[in-house]
Amino acid sequence: MPELRQLRAGHAPAVLAFELVNRAYFAASVADRGDEFFERFTDRHSALLAEQDAGTGAFYALVAEDGSVLGRFNLYDFEDGAARLGYRVAQHVAGRGVATAAVRELCQLAAARHGLRILRAATSHDNAASQRVLTKAGFVPVGPADPADIGGKPGTWYQRDLEVQP
Repeated sequence: MPELRQLRAGHAPAVLAFELVNRAYFAASVADRGDEFFERFTDRHSALLAEQDAGTGAFYALVAEDGSVLGRFNLYDFEDGAARLGYRVAQHVAGRGVATAAVRELCQLAAARHGLRILRAATSHDNAASQRVLTKAGFVPVGPADPADIGGKPGTWYQRDLEVQP
């Protein structure tokens, strides 16, 4: 059973492998991260961990029993109890409910562990799979997204209000 784990330094090799193996798949629906992302991956991974330690973001990997990464789920831009959500799952598990289950779990963690009350996510109009994940996970459309927020494509912001656990 895959497990959603908060990102740590030891995840770096598996996360990089996940990104490389799925690069073309991701680029079909979201902007490619570019060669520099992969060339400077170690620095970027360290920066995310520093952001997480500072309490301005929370980054998770969906880890399979064999230690491979099946998905990335990120909470970032924390501000006044709200954050943005971004995620991606491996091509070989797409369409199987993996992303929806992980986003639902992350919503619970966002409230209980990180004290967040609102999550927002933007997706392009042509990314029907992401729209389904967000809708199934309790997000509702709240307005147009600036194409700059989603790789230059027109899209929609989705939002979910969370119940903060005592």
